[in-house]
Amino acid sequence: MSYVPTKIFLTKGVGVHKDRLASFELALRDAAIAHCNLVSVSSIFPPRGKLIPRKQGIQLLKPGQILHVVMSRLDTDEPNRLIASSVGVAIPKDKNVYGYLSELHAYGVTDEKLGEHAEDVAAYMLASTMGLDFDPDKSWNAQRQEWKISGKIYKTMNVTQSAEGNKNGLWSSVVAVAVLL
Repeated sequence: MSYVPTKIFLTKGVGVHKDRLASFELALRDAAIAHCNLVSVSSIFPPRGKLIPRKQGIQLLKPGQILHVVMSRLDTDEPNRLIASSVGVAIPKDKNVYGYLSELHAYGVTDEKLGEHAEDVAAYMLASTMGLDFDPDKSWNAQRQEWKISGKIYKTMNVTQSAEGNKNGLWSSVVAVAVLL
């Protein structure tokens, strides 16, 4: 028996608590997936997978359900420390070809900057499997634009969550998640 997901949705969340695990739980609640059992998987956007809106995806979930996820997570108990987690998405134009999901997290980086980087990494991974050239001397954005123009990459995007560490030293957690259904 093989299982290939047909629907994917993106979600994110942030949590704050005196205990690290509880902070992570609150971030999962904010992302609306805490009531499910999460299984981390690697970075493939399945062939013929359909990206659906978060609200629609959440409505498909049942308590206790096993969910396959590509998740980025980061925690800190350092006051005011900037944390961010991101999942980048690169979908090929040919629906019968698989795409890529990348998960990145970083300290001291804005959600916009990390989100762009995660998106670029996913695009690079997809482009490299399709035989598209990679020029390390070009900017990520210029390279990605060339890949899109080639007609082989249909869409790139990201879901990113950032937060500053709690000023009183409580644990702060951020998650960015691609849920595969």
